[in-house]
Amino acid sequence: MIPQEIVRKKRDGGALDAAEIAALVRGITDGGFSEAQVAAFAIAVFFRGMDTDERVALTLAMRDSGTVLSWDLPGPVLDKHSTGGVGDKVSIMLAPIVAACGGYVPMISGRGLGHTGGTLDKMGAIPGYNPQPDIALFRKAVREAGCAIIGQTADLAPADRRFYAIRDVTATVESIPLICASILSKKLAAGLQGLAMDVKCGSGAFMPDMESARDLAQSIVAIARDAGLPTTALITDMDEVLGLTAGHALEVQEAVDYLTGKRREARLHQVTIALAGEMLALGKLAATPGEGRATALAALDSGKAAEAFSHMVSALGGPKDFVDRSADYLDVAPVIRPFIAEKPGYVARMDARAIGVALIDLGGGRCATGDSIDTAVGFAQFRPAGTQLRAGEPIAMVHAADDNAADRAIAALAAAVTIADAPPAPRAVIHERIG
Repeated sequence: MIPQEIVRKKRDGGALDAAEIAALVRGITDGGFSEAQVAAFAIAVFFRGMDTDERVALTLAMRDSGTVLSWDLPGPVLDKHSTGGVGDKVSIMLAPIVAACGGYVPMISGRGLGHTGGTLDKMGAIPGYNPQPDIALFRKAVREAGCAIIGQTADLAPADRRFYAIRDVTATVESIPLICASILSKKLAAGLQGLAMDVKCGSGAFMPDMESARDLAQSIVAIARDAGLPTTALITDMDEVLGLTAGHALEVQEAVDYLTGKRREARLHQVTIALAGEMLALGKLAATPGEGRATALAALDSGKAAEAFSHMVSALGGPKDFVDRSADYLDVAPVIRPFIAEKPGYVARMDARAIGVALIDLGGGRCATGDSIDTAVGFAQFRPAGTQLRAGEPIAMVHAADDNAADRAIAALAAAVTIADAPPAPRAVIHERIG
């Protein structure tokens, strides 16, 4: 089939049949579609959408573009996926928590998309860690450590790997059909028996309002069900930075602090444990999500989750003592400066998307597909919404490569964070569950 005719049909609002979608995915995989044609198709879908049959066909074709794994393990094969946010390091803690409870988590993660950070990029901040092992090493790590956080290998959903990078730089990230196909093709290729979805909603999410977040969550759950994958979704808040940090090495350090019990920020903790409960219930390791949450807390507080994380890091080439000496291994920015409150009041609002964009400007994200990332830069010690501050108190610490970059970041934060005379109304962390 001629690539431009497939693009033209979708551009004009037509529904593609399974054969046309299969041809498209082959072209994405083998290079038969140029980068410009793939980008044009993504833009056409962004504006024209896809019906349910198209969404399922695209997901399954992308799954089948490479190897589809099967597992022979003594426990259920489970995973979680987030639609992306600012400061979202949940996966780094969640995979070892579930592994410590008897699950096996072959987590195929992505790099950052648009203004959001990617789990794969964050794990790349750990020296020696191999985020794209071959299938044999991936299987070995999952079997021995109980979890492995990796990126797409050449074998797993290769169509999505190319498509994902093009979407990142063509302003087509927010398309619900493309988000569903991207997420589920990787998860189905991983041979899962249960999937918990974290659908973000708010200023820092691709779905800024509840209606679009619910649409995405329902679509993912429905497509996964049709493909035979039991799935539940939580719609969670992304109207501020999740946790205390945004930036790759900074988020990894926060994750280590969380696993070891040094510090657990309340909103981050609530989301992490809720998703753990869903995963354990899906895997029949708990009778209900509530029972799963209690099991997850016990594994976390006993230190077993930190042990599983340490085992995973070393299994994939990272330092054996990373958990104990993470601060010695992670890069540190040469310039660290406070972003201070100019007047007394309460942290009333954050434009989380603007904070994510500011992180990219620091060098912590990509503007083009081939850009490298500075893992040391970012923001730390963020004061959550509702915090009362005196004039001159820090709202966050800026970690930058130089003073000019720090100046730009401080100016961006000043525009993104609102200080008010009264505290904001309380906001739910978990808005809705869709099963």
